[in-house]
Amino acid sequence: MASKIVMSSKTVKTSDEILCEGELEKRSDSLFQVWKKKRCVLTADRLRLFSGKTSPAKELFFHSILKVDCVEHTSKYVYFTIVTNYYKEIDFRCTVESCWNAAITMALIDFQNRRALQDFPRYRYQRPESETPSEPGERSALGP
Repeated sequence: MASKIVMSSKTVKTSDEILCEGELEKRSDSLFQVWKKKRCVLTADRLRLFSGKTSPAKELFFHSILKVDCVEHTSKYVYFTIVTNYYKEIDFRCTVESCWNAAITMALIDFQNRRALQDFPRYRYQRPESETPSEPGERSALGP
């Protein structure tokens, strides 16, 4: 199954907008660590992993992801790891043509940038007391 990648240049993305859809392989946590194929849907705020037609999707929300590490490139696969805020590592592989690692990384960066912009006004007007301006006649310890 080929992946469909749609990267738009919209500045506002909804959490339901599909950025990428297709097949990805996840390495199991079991003793044998076999690769299992998953149908995946990437949106602006999460990666959904579907095991079968009847089981519910597992979701990796971007607010719980620290980074995406690219581990190895071979002629057939790209191996990468998603690292969560609790430093849990989840291993994936995709075909070289599908570019899942790049799509997930770009969506994560976009999410983090939007989150930083939302937080910016809150921090912009909160000055620590040590940075508050002194009275016009007062001299600071470092100044003349």
